[in-house]
Amino acid sequence: MISVFRQTFAASEIIVVDDASTDATPEILLEYADQIKIITNPSNRGVSYSRNQGIEAATGDWIAFLDSDDRWDKAKLETQKLYHASNPELSISQCDEIWIRNGVRVNPMAKHAKAGGWIFEACIPRCIVSPSAVIIHHDVFKKVGVFDPHLLACEDYDLWLRIAPLYEIGYLDKKLVTRYGGHEDQLSRKYWGMDRFRITAMEKQVTNKLTPDWKKALLEELVFKCGVVAEGARKRDNPDLATRYLDKQKSFQEKLEALTH
Repeated sequence: MISVFRQTFAASEIIVVDDASTDATPEILLEYADQIKIITNPSNRGVSYSRNQGIEAATGDWIAFLDSDDRWDKAKLETQKLYHASNPELSISQCDEIWIRNGVRVNPMAKHAKAGGWIFEACIPRCIVSPSAVIIHHDVFKKVGVFDPHLLACEDYDLWLRIAPLYEIGYLDKKLVTRYGGHEDQLSRKYWGMDRFRITAMEKQVTNKLTPDWKKALLEELVFKCGVVAEGARKRDNPDLATRYLDKQKSFQEKLEALTH
């Protein structure tokens, strides 16, 4: 939160959602009560619900997110504000980021590289947009909806898949966010088979209007990921789940074959 206060371009409002934290967060927030709007959940509702609360409470046209384990460069907001002033046709942009894992800076692999433009196809295999790196015009949420609170993980991946077919995503090749990872409470460590949540997100797009190339890429990835999850379920002695994903795989394979013939 401190990195928000240190911005060279001050945010018009700062909303902090305390999702039933069990540490000293409430006491710390009270120290800044005259500078921020505090939303407190009496019970843990999850990251999607919390972000949606912030979106609903926001009064500005543009919304930026900062996860509790990330930090903004002091020029983050100013740089993206100037970028959108020069590119008024864009309703969303993201910047590059620095990755810290267990206290050590690491270089992301090429497959995790950030990108801009009409990047729906690039968004299909994995999440290449991060919440702390974006700013989004409020109208985008009116058109595509907000974060899906029913997804236990990959909720941001789901949102980008809904945004990317409809909006060109701007990209600033500047590392204006530092992301910290490797801690035990990360969602990627909490749940096995993260592809289960990605499959759910991709399934929402199957019946949507997409270009033939995008639809083909989507179905190919669904076939692949269903196979991965089915194998994972088999190794965990869960034959019912394995069968369910093999049935999904067969259905998507049939749709793919129909598309390509």
